[in-house]
Amino acid sequence: MKGVIFDLDGLLIDSEKLYRKVSYALAERLGKELTEEVREKQIGRSPLEANRVFREELGITSHTAVELMDLRNGMMLDEFRNHVEMMPGAHDMIRALHGRVKLAIATGSPRQLTDEVVKRLNIGRYFDHIQTSDNVLHGKPDPEIYLITLAALGLKPEECVVLEDSPAGAEAGVRAGCRVIAVPEAGVDNFPGVERVVGGLSEAQQVIRNWLG
Repeated sequence: MKGVIFDLDGLLIDSEKLYRKVSYALAERLGKELTEEVREKQIGRSPLEANRVFREELGITSHTAVELMDLRNGMMLDEFRNHVEMMPGAHDMIRALHGRVKLAIATGSPRQLTDEVVKRLNIGRYFDHIQTSDNVLHGKPDPEIYLITLAALGLKPEECVVLEDSPAGAEAGVRAGCRVIAVPEAGVDNFPGVERVVGGLSEAQQVIRNWLG
């Protein structure tokens, strides 16, 4: 094993509650009522796809999906500047693996938001490559983002482990040919093809430590 690729939102950073807060605030701002059912349909999609779902499900005609994405990104920037935190065990894990294997982030978030998170948390120095959605045509579960990241690292799929918290992300890693460790939220268990499902990043770190020998 020569590389580990991390998802960002919900895996390395505790951002899902921030996205939830912004989604409800944006709907209210536009005079619409958002339900959990609609919000959950957005999870795991690319930013543009997520905003298309948001627009269609809420019947928004005043803004295009691109305009909604820009509004949402501006609101998320404010949240990330003030409230973003790393998930338990995340900092210890990347610090322990740094220098032993190549490390990368492969996130469906845009570059603007990702750079803000990396800057605020001061974690950029740990990663050999940070791949965002900006130049990716197909969001997860399509494997494109992982194939691009593998090429940037100069590694083969079988040489890398992917860590994901969502079924769509895990499927993308599996389809890219990588070994995948799922670190799901409580109650999420649909992860066909993954190598391991663990209860947190500390457990994932132990699994990788064992694989490294």
